[in-house]
Amino acid sequence: MDSSTLLKDLGKAVDQFEAALALDANNDVLKAGCIQYFEFCFELAWKTIKSCAQDEGLMECNSPKSALRQAFASGWIDDEEAWLNILSVRNQMSHTYSANEALKVFDALPGHLKAFKALVVTLQALRA
Repeated sequence: MDSSTLLKDLGKAVDQFEAALALDANNDVLKAGCIQYFEFCFELAWKTIKSCAQDEGLMECNSPKSALRQAFASGWIDDEEAWLNILSVRNQMSHTYSANEALKVFDALPGHLKAFKALVVTLQALRA
C-alpha cells in the first residue's frame, strides 16, 4: 500500500479513535473498543512511517522500533521516548490476557491520541 493511502487511513483511524475517547466510558466494553482503536492506530502509524521513509529514500524500517527511530531522526516525531512508550504499551496489549490489566492502559490513551494526531499533521505537511 502506498504512503498516501496509508496516511489517509491513519488520519481516519485517528479521528475514530478521538471520537471513541470522547464518549462517556462508563463500561468496560467501550474502554476495550478504545484500546482496540489505539492498537489499530499504532499499526497504521508505524507502517505509514515505514512507507514515507521508503519514499524519502531513508533507511529500511522493518520493525516498529526502527520506524520510530527513523521518524525521530527525520523530525516527524518530537518525543522519541513517548513513542517508545506507546510501542511498549502496544506490545504489552499484544501479550495481555487479563481484562483488568488491559483496561489499566485506558487512562493513558488521550496522551497517545495527541501523539498520533501530531504525527498525522507532520506527515500530511511532508506530503504536501
